Formats: sequence, structure tokens, C-alpha cells
Amino acid sequence: MTSKQRAYLKSISSTYEPLIQIGKSSVTPQMCEAVSEALAARELIKINVLKNCDEDPKDVAQILAERTRSTVVHVIGRKIVLFRQNKNTEDRKITLPRGRV
Repeated sequence: MTSKQRAYLKSISSTYEPLIQIGKSSVTPQMCEAVSEALAARELIKINVLKNCDEDPKDVAQILAERTRSTVVHVIGRKIVLFRQNKNTEDRKITLPRGRV
């Protein structure tokens, strides 16, 4: 992902409300499944890591990205933004600006 694409996704996500909250139980298989379903439906989601979660939000973001095959757009404070583009072009909701090939 290029910096131009990342900046574009950051600008879109700034208006989003967190869709999922991660609490004390941290990253569970059920949480990964919920995140994956949300990414399939929306492509770009914002996640809130609650204060009672003992793990660092950056670590949580990396774990979720690996398990859901998505990309971490950015982590600010306790907010995580993940992106996974739909493989089927007809189902895509977000069109990324073209980067260098």
C-alpha cells in the first residue's frame, strides 16, 4: 500500500465510528471472525481498544491484520483502522487511488 493510498483511507476513516470494541479478553477467535465479517461487508473498519485490555493497541492491530489478512491503515491512541479490499471488483465499496506499479 502506498502512502497516497494510506492517506486516502485515513481521510475516509476519520468520519467513521468504531464498529468493534476489544476488551479484557483481547483477541479471541470469535473476535477475529467478527472483524473478518465486518471487513467483508465494509472493507474499512475502525476498532476501539478499551482501557481494560492489557495488550498494546499496535500489537492488537498486527495480530488482527495477520489473522484476518487485512492491512493496518493506522493506529492512533486506542483506535485501530483496518482495510481489506474485496477480491470481486463488483463488490468493492472503496476505490483506492492508483500508486506506483
